[in-house]
Amino acid sequence: MLPNAVVHRPRQFDLIAFDWDGTLFDSTAIITRCIQSAVVDVGGQKPSVQQASYVIGLGLMQALAHAAPDVPPERYPELGARYRHHYLQHQNDISLFDGVLPMLAGLKERNYLLAVATGKSRKGLDDALHAVELRGVFDGSRTADETAGKPHPRMLLELMSELGVQAERVLMVGDTTHDLQMALNAGCASVGVSYGAHEPEAFESLHPRFVAHSVAQLRTWLFERG
Repeated sequence: MLPNAVVHRPRQFDLIAFDWDGTLFDSTAIITRCIQSAVVDVGGQKPSVQQASYVIGLGLMQALAHAAPDVPPERYPELGARYRHHYLQHQNDISLFDGVLPMLAGLKERNYLLAVATGKSRKGLDDALHAVELRGVFDGSRTADETAGKPHPRMLLELMSELGVQAERVLMVGDTTHDLQMALNAGCASVGVSYGAHEPEAFESLHPRFVAHSVAQLRTWLFERG
């Protein structure tokens, strides 16, 4: 082999599925505060930052019920409405993490299929994609209100079926244990990111291939190892 020859290693994955909030979109702190405010609005005890951030990534009602165990189920619709009220006040404060757009563009240039698997609603995701001009970047997406919420594997299974990719060729990237557990449940590999909602120490038992501490680290790993 020539000294400066480039070794082209066959890539491991064909489809990379990303969580949205806390992975691509810098929204964790705002979502946490909105959950806390919504619970207080309906008379529940204010959850701690840790309790409120833990449920990020779950479907909205599942998340709110977990964060507010003292709120009776009959008040969940009101709880959800108050969360949406607070979130709408801050939705324009939220933006993509620095480096996400060039990372996604580089992955598209490398002919990866890209998808989103998120606990957001379909309307919420579509609004976000429109707001940050990402229409056309993703080849598929699933939201918690149109299929099973995380960590149930249905989101990934439906994306695999839709895009014609086998589980061993799929990588899930997320910032919560819910994301990594979903990948395990679907038979897929995962990568965790430590800059979102959950502490990375909780990822170890879920066997991610890598834990990225910045978007730059995530991009480097995906370009070199994905």
